[in-house]
Amino acid sequence: DSEGNALEIAPGAMNLMTAGRGIAHSERTPQSARKTGQPMFGIQSWIALPRENEEIAPSFQHFDAASLPVVADKGIWARIIAGSAFGKASPVETFSDWLYAEVVLEAGAQVPLDPDHEERAIYVAEGEVQIAGDSFESPRLLVFRPGDLITIAAKRRARLMFLAGAAMEGPRYIWWNFVSSRKERIEEAKEDWKMGRFAGVPGETEFIPLPER
Repeated sequence: DSEGNALEIAPGAMNLMTAGRGIAHSERTPQSARKTGQPMFGIQSWIALPRENEEIAPSFQHFDAASLPVVADKGIWARIIAGSAFGKASPVETFSDWLYAEVVLEAGAQVPLDPDHEERAIYVAEGEVQIAGDSFESPRLLVFRPGDLITIAAKRRARLMFLAGAAMEGPRYIWWNFVSSRKERIEEAKEDWKMGRFAGVPGETEFIPLPER
């Protein structure tokens, strides 16, 4: 990225790039993988910063699979990527209270969704789950009402992403790769990108022009 970070992400690892007031990055497949070819499976998520932190300096965190806590019990396997769950806490530093976890349920296994978070959702990445008598197959994003008691049961082996946290203190606007609580800030970022004011990525020769709309 434009901060000089260059890391390869391996299965089970987590990269957290905090854009703050602005960062640029590129994503490249290693030459070894290009030669042999390999399937890729991953999840990329965007997390809005609290309004008071939107203009902080950009930063980057990397955690390999071994550094993220894992829980396994009675057909439930979970990796705590950020936040706390199942009695374990991730070492990832965050600017607000949010949870992000990869959860694998074997067929017949059940897991409750903690009601303490104001906003909660799960993404069914693989398999099929049942909630309150209704079945949901991948790919599916399910968002739950605050306070509802939710139990997730696997009809067949399922891989889920648990997402939870506090509600944002106001709306967020998104345009292309820019997110802000202020529309005028997005216009500023658009002009900065168009005029080449963003720092470049070391060694990167390609440039993506600002979309026309």
